[in-house]
Amino acid sequence: MTIQDWFEKRKEAQLERRKIEARVDEDTSPSLWTKCVHCGTQILISDLEENDNVCPVCDYHFRVNAQTRIKQLFDENTFEELFVGIKPTDPLEFTDTELYVNRLSAAQEKTSLNDAVITGVGEIEGHKLATAIMDFDFMGGSMGSAVGEKVTKLIEHAIEEKLPVMVVTSSGGARMQESALSLMQMAKTSCAVSKLDDAGLLYICLLTEPTFGGVTASFGTLGDIIIAEQGARIGFAGRRVIEQTIHQSLPSDFQTAEYLLKNGQVDIVSKRKDLRKNLANILSLHKL
Repeated sequence: MTIQDWFEKRKEAQLERRKIEARVDEDTSPSLWTKCVHCGTQILISDLEENDNVCPVCDYHFRVNAQTRIKQLFDENTFEELFVGIKPTDPLEFTDTELYVNRLSAAQEKTSLNDAVITGVGEIEGHKLATAIMDFDFMGGSMGSAVGEKVTKLIEHAIEEKLPVMVVTSSGGARMQESALSLMQMAKTSCAVSKLDDAGLLYICLLTEPTFGGVTASFGTLGDIIIAEQGARIGFAGRRVIEQTIHQSLPSDFQTAEYLLKNGQVDIVSKRKDLRKNLANILSLHKL
């Protein structure tokens, strides 16, 4: 056994010990505990929240919703939401296994959001910026006409106010219930980003778990600086679709933030606890 093998086995033993120590009979208090989807450890929800929704055993970064992201990133009481009145409609009267209007109502009730993005202006360590934060809990963070409109209007507002812009992505892609209308948002948001570039304003993309499809192919990866949260899966088509198309096996870390950094497709991979500091540094340097 090599030294490296010994360390790996020791690490596995430590993780297993922590699993056993952390495990609890879920029947006694199931609402207080959750299980890490990566290492299987039972974790007190309160402990997980105190640790920024990151597993204390394996460092797995759980998905967080838009409201939680705002609390983690922005100075307290500085975030002001904009374009709240923009809401999705059902222009195609679309129906699959369920009416689209029913899906929208269910998602709005579940998340207390009008659609899959929150837009507004806030401060990070005193640095003011315009921000669009996507929420995967709302129909998989899919981009429909309302999402595209809110992102575009936010960028236009930033140009008027001469503010840097940050988008925080978490999306499965374009919203199929709006068909070509949702695909048009890719061009619309990309044109808005181009105008931001013409104005000489900073554009930051923060890619979180997961970012796929039309969002990746448009405003999600057009940033002057692209940051990916540790462990986030980022791509266009899903891994299985690609493997079935090319008839080849892909690397185990394919489409992860770390893989993209290694191949020059993102600039920074950051732990969640370091995001505020990293963003503040970038915004500070931009002001010089």
